[in-house]
Amino acid sequence: MPVLVITGTGTEVGKTVTTAAVAAAALAAGRTVAVLKAAQTGVRPDESGDADEVARLAGAVTTAELARYPDPLAPATAARRAAREPVHPPEIAEAAAKLATEHDLVLVEGAGGLLVRFDEEGGTLADAAELLRAPVLVVASAGLGTLNTTELTARELRRRGLELAGVVIGSWPDSPDLASRCNVADLPEVSGAPLLGALPAGAGRLAPADFRASAPSWLAPRLDGTWDAEAFGVREAP
Repeated sequence: MPVLVITGTGTEVGKTVTTAAVAAAALAAGRTVAVLKAAQTGVRPDESGDADEVARLAGAVTTAELARYPDPLAPATAARRAAREPVHPPEIAEAAAKLATEHDLVLVEGAGGLLVRFDEEGGTLADAAELLRAPVLVVASAGLGTLNTTELTARELRRRGLELAGVVIGSWPDSPDLASRCNVADLPEVSGAPLLGALPAGAGRLAPADFRASAPSWLAPRLDGTWDAEAFGVREAP
């Protein structure tokens, strides 16, 4: 798995912190890691972006960012408003493939959900994943509404013949409600893919050293972690 594409079921689901956790676990396992942010929106040139945040939390990763636009919008819209060139899926695939020649693992982080548009032709992260023939990790929210968005994402991946590596809950609440607890069992069923982790709420606010030490415990062995989905399900069962 030299390239792993990471998408969310929407915005604010914990995608960047999950990317950082996957990177930290891979580094702890002795792998070299690169993080590619396809398009950064809503950030000024002098501000840190998502790739910088991954590096801050995870440690010694190579970071790359193909473009950034000031408005917090979908990349295609943000590029148009800024009168700048958009990022096209072949550019994302080419950059990721180049990084893969120099690293054990390349994490390609999208913007929002799988079908958010990067250019005026309708190019998406899914198109880049197709070009790369890379598996896709889906980051989902824990609570009510997540089953619909997760299943829609999974169906689109399968329609395109893409591998859904699994689902990670991007922010597991300290006091989960009934919907969240039921979703632990339901997310794998609606996605047709394993649950590969659950990050505790507020994980991104940990000190970097504590984040790196804890990251493997939030992720399953396929992601270089020690998290046990079965034990988690039993513990959180309603």
